[in-house]
Amino acid sequence: MLVLLPPSEGKASSGRGAPLKLESLSSPGLSEAREAVLGELVELCSGDEGKARDVLGLSEGLRGEVAKNTELRTAGARPAGEIYTGVLYDALGLASLDAAAKRRAARSLLVFSGLWGAVRVTDKIPSYRCSMGVKLPGLGALGTHWRAPMADVLPEAAGDGLVLDLRSSAYAAAWKPKGEVAGRTASVRVLHAPTRKVVSHFNKATKGRIVRSLLTEGAAPKDPAELVEALRDLGYEVEVEAPVKGGKAWTLDVLVTEIH
Repeated sequence: MLVLLPPSEGKASSGRGAPLKLESLSSPGLSEAREAVLGELVELCSGDEGKARDVLGLSEGLRGEVAKNTELRTAGARPAGEIYTGVLYDALGLASLDAAAKRRAARSLLVFSGLWGAVRVTDKIPSYRCSMGVKLPGLGALGTHWRAPMADVLPEAAGDGLVLDLRSSAYAAAWKPKGEVAGRTASVRVLHAPTRKVVSHFNKATKGRIVRSLLTEGAAPKDPAELVEALRDLGYEVEVEAPVKGGKAWTLDVLVTEIH
């Protein structure tokens, strides 16, 4: 099972250890595209701060994020699972998983990123600020920049098992499973049952809890149909929209009555 996650805007500070080694990150087929974004981002943030904030969509109160980006090549790196914080990652609680569940997380979780493309939770990266919606002056829209390298690399990462897609729309645009991989992909939405609407906070929190439940229980669904069974066994109310024809992803709606 490969689980596709969005990153978090909020991030922990960089570590004091060794700095980033791009060549050590998983999915080495993304290295050239990573270097291009990294170089462009550092150059942007080392110049005019106001321009950098405009490009990155940052307020005056977040000007420190620009300075942080100038040090990406020298700042200490930490496992991505420690860097990403926020609602989904708080609910997922990687640090409190038992050893077996942590091993499953290392094998199955893939976090999408405007800067790195996609990383495993064990990949060591510095703290940064660069969303997938950014348009860098020399590269253009990052969602477009990542599309071709992702198309080359991600099908292999998906292997021959289930792909559980929990990404937000901006990150989903960087790679859309196609063909046979799409047929074993399940895209999950979390809806407030009484209104059938997505509420951002509990949508993220529930997705984190879903992933944690699958990891702690050692669930290993091989396809979307088995995922539906696994989620229902874990106590979730799930509605399913199976594709009419092959080569299309499944859509699963997890219904939640309490917002927390």
